[in-house]
Amino acid sequence: MTGVTLSSAGLDPRRRRILFRCWHRGLREMDLVFGQFAESEIASLSDAELDALETIMGEEDNDLLRWIMGTWPVPKRFQTPMFERLAAFKPDFEYPADADPRNRNDPRI
Repeated sequence: MTGVTLSSAGLDPRRRRILFRCWHRGLREMDLVFGQFAESEIASLSDAELDALETIMGEEDNDLLRWIMGTWPVPKRFQTPMFERLAAFKPDFEYPADADPRNRNDPRI
C-alpha cells in the first residue's frame, strides 16, 4: 500500500483532514501505520476518539515509532484506548508483486 485508497468524498471535513494528515506524516513507516489505520477506522470514530487520535498525531514520528515498536516505554499520557488500538493495528506491509525483492533474480537475496 502506497497511499490513500479510501475516497474521502463521503467524509466530513475533519475526517478528510485527519485522513490526509495520517498519510503525510514524515516517516514512511508512520504513513503506513497511521494511514492504513485511518482508512480502516476513520468513518466509525467518535468525536472523542478523533480528539484522541489528533492528540497522538501531534507527537514526533520518531517517538511514536519507538512507542509502537515497544523500544521505548509509552508515556503515561498516551496509555489510552486509542493509542492501544493504534499500536495493535497491523498495517498491510506487503510489497506489490512487481516490487517485492524476493521476486527479483538477484543472487544477493
